[in-house]
Amino acid sequence: MTATITAPEAHRLLGRGDALLIDVREPGEFATSHIPYAASMPLGALPVLLADADLPPDRLLIFQCQKGGRGSQACAIAKDMLGDRVRNLSGGIEAWSAAGLPLAGPGVPRVSIFRQVQMIVGLLVLGCTLIGLAGFAPGFYAAGFFGFMLAFAGVSGWCGLGMALQRAPWNRLVA
Repeated sequence: MTATITAPEAHRLLGRGDALLIDVREPGEFATSHIPYAASMPLGALPVLLADADLPPDRLLIFQCQKGGRGSQACAIAKDMLGDRVRNLSGGIEAWSAAGLPLAGPGVPRVSIFRQVQMIVGLLVLGCTLIGLAGFAPGFYAAGFFGFMLAFAGVSGWCGLGMALQRAPWNRLVA
């Protein structure tokens, strides 16, 4: 089981220099808003980045994402490499922000590309399924296609919808 740490505890340890914070969200999420102490190491590249990193052996490593799920996955990866000195920030950056702790970056609250893809594909699958239930059988095939494409994106790491959404005006970072 993954060991967790609360935002106030993490803030205290980071302030004393007793811990390192690693943000495992995607670079776009990190650029939008992040915890000032955090180093960006996206989850997909984490094993390679950790192997190449010169991490102090006497510090606790706290992994953090948006809500805690990817942070828990990062802890599972890192525990094999680094032992019992890994923790997951309980509730992720959302819990950090809710605790009134500082954030860096433009700080514009927005829905991540990942969540936008989930909402769009989920609504497409729901809509196509309802169309199928209404008697138009090709709706089921369309729902299956969208489900397959979401699974393909998860397995391959390539998501055409996500790439298109990155170009949408509401997702562009303000310089």
